[in-house]
Amino acid sequence: MDTDKEYPRNRCVQELVTIQANATPGAMALVAGAQTLSYRELNRRANQLAHLLQALGVQPDTLVGICMERSPELVVGLLGILKAGGAYMPLDPDYPPDRLSFMLKDARPLVLITQHQMRTRLLTEGTRVICLDSDAMLLSQQNESNPEPSAQFTDLAYVIYTSGSTGQPKGAQISHSNLLNLV
Repeated sequence: MDTDKEYPRNRCVQELVTIQANATPGAMALVAGAQTLSYRELNRRANQLAHLLQALGVQPDTLVGICMERSPELVVGLLGILKAGGAYMPLDPDYPPDRLSFMLKDARPLVLITQHQMRTRLLTEGTRVICLDSDAMLLSQQNESNPEPSAQFTDLAYVIYTSGSTGQPKGAQISHSNLLNLV
């Protein structure tokens, strides 16, 4: 099977989502069970999070942790981080508490995005925490427009920790160009 596909190699994923949201705002972007989000709604909510993150100092190559259950809100969080110019660090809520604590202590993200019920499970000393559910009012007051693109395709998009099978887990750094190739 031929899997080659031409794509704009000098763009970032968040730019392509914005282009799609502008072209087809009413189209469904996400479906998770009974929950759906249109491209308009996904883009609006991600923009609001991005503006808040930028106000907190997130810029290109700034690490932002994200620990959430799989849901449309997780996608809003990931896209918001990328739109702010930051790099996300996924933290699986099913990981043992010691592993989560190690990753947070080792990476020291500027901000951690999570859900209220998970906040107490995470070591967040020195890290600003945004709970997408309980901070909904704060987020709803943020600018809905697309933030100025700040990340370049050569900047850091995310950091994912290895399993640690050869010792301590290590953060592998992935650029926007590599993320685009994957997506």
